[in-house]
Amino acid sequence: MKEQEIKALVSLLDDEDSEVVGHVEKKIVSMGHKIIPFLEEDWDQKTPVIQQKLEDLIQGMQFEMVKVRLQTWVENKDEEDEDRRLLKGMWILASYQYPSLTFPELKKMIEQLYYEVWLEFKYDMHPFDQIKVLNSILFYKLGFKANTKDFHAPANSMINQVISNKTGNPISLCIIYMLIGRKLKLPIYGVNLPNLFILTYKNDSTQFYINAFNKGLIFSKADIDNYISQLNLKPKDIYYEACTNQEIVRRVIRNLAVAFEKKGESKKVDDFQTLLKIVEEN
Repeated sequence: MKEQEIKALVSLLDDEDSEVVGHVEKKIVSMGHKIIPFLEEDWDQKTPVIQQKLEDLIQGMQFEMVKVRLQTWVENKDEEDEDRRLLKGMWILASYQYPSLTFPELKKMIEQLYYEVWLEFKYDMHPFDQIKVLNSILFYKLGFKANTKDFHAPANSMINQVISNKTGNPISLCIIYMLIGRKLKLPIYGVNLPNLFILTYKNDSTQFYINAFNKGLIFSKADIDNYISQLNLKPKDIYYEACTNQEIVRRVIRNLAVAFEKKGESKKVDDFQTLLKIVEEN
């Protein structure tokens, strides 16, 4: 359909006949996400009624695209290496709020952070010393930190915003930390603790834990035992061992649902509950 035909179609969104409007909306949606730039282009020249309808249509089409991407991500779990797959999962969730963000752009952000650490990293160091170097660069030189003032802000779970703002929640900081560490060939994995996401450094001879929310603090299994005891919970393997990428993405989705609920944005809460079902049912 030519641009002029699209403009003519959009103008009918203000028609008094609801059936006409409904038909037009279905026609626009049927064209897919490629039509979105055309809809956005003339937005400021439209009436408030058409502007609102365009916003709803665009958001709906963008959400459909996020759902399709996430469904594909879940189904193709064996087709990519684990680190690229995790980054792609985080990109899909970030694209809900930032639809213009591309995966290559996000990948480049992570590569730049990796390069900053790689310049000062030495592979012959003791594991503790390797982690100290990683901590020094990420938390002191680059300034990444926990967002304790606005803990439930949605931006804390959007990886592109965490990289830009240098602040995040436990799981987003851990994801960035882990992706960089793994590019450095470190055996770092995510661990699902209740109320806190952490990392474990684990190889055949060594295992310890890392709290990225506390500037990469290193601690032991005994510390996790104490933490679990304080919560009056029974120890489980999942509190000590690596979790999957799908479990990580699932937890991020839950965080975002809570974040939007606290902001009173019920539509977005519903959207993330829908995304959660996609990840849980596969």
